[in-house]
Amino acid sequence: MTGLSTILIVVGLFLAGGIYSFVKQEMPKSLIVLLSIGAAMCLVAGVMRLEVWN
Repeated sequence: MTGLSTILIVVGLFLAGGIYSFVKQEMPKSLIVLLSIGAAMCLVAGVMRLEVWN
């Protein structure tokens, strides 16, 4: 596993945890959507990088 892939996956999981917290705190929907997009992009980029380089 490469370092960048690990970082991207960890950041994506961290953002996913933040989404859950923000939903419970009833934060604005636009912020939750932005976090969701960011989390999805990080996770997909991390997994794609793993598949491409291995």
